[in-house]
Amino acid sequence: MSTTPAQRKPTDYKSDLKPIWCPGCGDYGVLASLYRAFAELDLDPINTVVVSGIGCSSRLPGFVTTYGVHTLHGRPLPVAMGVKLANPDLTVVAVGGDGDGFAIGAGHFPHAARRNIDITYLVMDNEIYGLTKGQVSPTSQTDQRAPSTPWGNLETPLNTLGFAIASNASFVARGASFNTKALTELIVQAVEHKGFSFIDAMSPCVVFNNTQEAWKETVTDVDPDHNPADRVAAFDLALRGGFKLGILYRELRPTLNEKYAALVERTPDTDAAALLASFSARKGAAIGKPTV
Repeated sequence: MSTTPAQRKPTDYKSDLKPIWCPGCGDYGVLASLYRAFAELDLDPINTVVVSGIGCSSRLPGFVTTYGVHTLHGRPLPVAMGVKLANPDLTVVAVGGDGDGFAIGAGHFPHAARRNIDITYLVMDNEIYGLTKGQVSPTSQTDQRAPSTPWGNLETPLNTLGFAIASNASFVARGASFNTKALTELIVQAVEHKGFSFIDAMSPCVVFNNTQEAWKETVTDVDPDHNPADRVAAFDLALRGGFKLGILYRELRPTLNEKYAALVERTPDTDAAALLASFSARKGAAIGKPTV
């Protein structure tokens, strides 16, 4: 008599390693949303990989029962892309912070987005470098005071959502650690999306940049009438100012994984020995060719 396996619960994804973030850190809310999303999707931990860079939020892979890779600063995306291309059957989620993702790691973002590799990138955005004690990050607000800018930040913050849409990401959304129910649903939709999905998760640092109460008063949901398939409207929403929670942009187009699979399918079988022999013959001909 066969029995149907029980639906996995959020606790099934909790590892024995306890989070060591500061009390009140927004990353706890993001982690809780990730547990719930994984449970809702009933993901098999054996076939799920969480990849991170360096920073407070990048400790996350150790707190889940899936496979995890703790990489170098700003490098979660190339590693996550490699994992997904090597084994397309895996569910791959990259996580990190705004400094990790949009400073040293910024060069990887547009290429992962335009290639439309089928992974989810979850950025915990606190507008500060928390792990290294409060320096301003690429998303820090102008005039923000910090150890690195005691008289105020002179730089304009990076608009992460506009950057993602401009980079041709096929799924762009914003969530908040203090609204775990909505963030859970965003993560579910991002993982289900076929292509590169990006979520900017507002995750306040209560020690060095405690914006939690101000953000709670400022955030509003994306208008229900917004059409996420309209890229121009998504740009307008990203650039309009304020914090809009929800999906700004979503596009269905072939993923890089699908394109590779199609390429392999239409490539004729070739005998490896014959192929190597042809290379050797060409090399010999090139060496023996007289120069002009």
